[in-house]
Amino acid sequence: MGFEVLNVLLGNVRSRASWVCDHGLCCVSPCGSGQRGSSVGVHEPLGLLCRAWLPSSHRSGAFEVLALDGVSTGILQFHTAQESTDWLRAVSANIGDLTLQTMRVANECCSPCDQVVHMGWVSERLEGTGSCHTFRPKFLALKGSSLHVFSIPPVSTLDWVQAEKTYNLCEVLFKLHKLWLSEDCWLHTDLGLGPHGFEDPQPYCFSVLVSHGQSRIFSVELGSELATWERSFQRATFMEVQRTGSRTYACSWQGETLCFTVDFALGFTCFDSKTKNVLWRFKFSQLKGSSDDGNTRVKLLFQHLDTRQIEVKELEFPDLTAVLHCVHAFLAAKVASVDPAFLDSQSIARKVFPFNAER
Repeated sequence: MGFEVLNVLLGNVRSRASWVCDHGLCCVSPCGSGQRGSSVGVHEPLGLLCRAWLPSSHRSGAFEVLALDGVSTGILQFHTAQESTDWLRAVSANIGDLTLQTMRVANECCSPCDQVVHMGWVSERLEGTGSCHTFRPKFLALKGSSLHVFSIPPVSTLDWVQAEKTYNLCEVLFKLHKLWLSEDCWLHTDLGLGPHGFEDPQPYCFSVLVSHGQSRIFSVELGSELATWERSFQRATFMEVQRTGSRTYACSWQGETLCFTVDFALGFTCFDSKTKNVLWRFKFSQLKGSSDDGNTRVKLLFQHLDTRQIEVKELEFPDLTAVLHCVHAFLAAKVASVDPAFLDSQSIARKVFPFNAER
């Protein structure tokens, strides 16, 4: 699976020469006079490039690359931050290209509705005490209708059904935390994430908001990676909305059991769960606002086309967060279907980090 370790690392390594080859990263460690140097090759397809869990004293000028077979470069320390950044970009680009090749192979075995849109390593933040947080590596994949979360990347067809967790793309929401422009210049993006939105020690962070108001916080190493994840989430969600066409949720109001459908063609429909009789229906364009209690109840404000009057509809859902995310996904997809530039206009990371700008 990986490159052969050419020599065992010897003694205390003070500096290394490194180069990126077609399928991996090769490192050479010079030793003292009379000693034999050592080298190691790391196979990069689906390799993990990490800084998040390095000691804080090393984090700004060092990184480590791990292969799936466990081979590691060790901590690569560079003389300057610029040299570290240059190598980080080069290695990240190589891993990205090799991962793309892996995606293409995987997609040859998948149906058109179950294609991999994007996948790669991220660091997940684990809540600590006070301002202390720890990170662990996770492998995310946007495939078909779902966001897959793995501890180890899938390398076979059977691995895809063994994800640690899967989330339906129509029921999650991608949120940026903040963008790092330079070493001492931060662009904060207040997206309603609460007090934790400005406490991340990692510069390129995003959250995936899931059901019941929960969220998972991830970080990547480069701004270009953040832009890629943002764009990939938008694209994968748009594709899933178009594939599924509609989603229906059980709900209730004043003791009546109802069903609420979000339909890409028709808009919003509420009907009796027993008789199937339609109680009301509105187009997407008629939704003028909404509010919720943060728990189970939501108010939807619709405008009648003829009278221009606003009518309020109240509903209760077992998982309100999933429904609100679904409404957001369908609304965004509807706008994007008539205005292809809409998704790019909504991308915050892409405005600061255009694709390939850091490669």
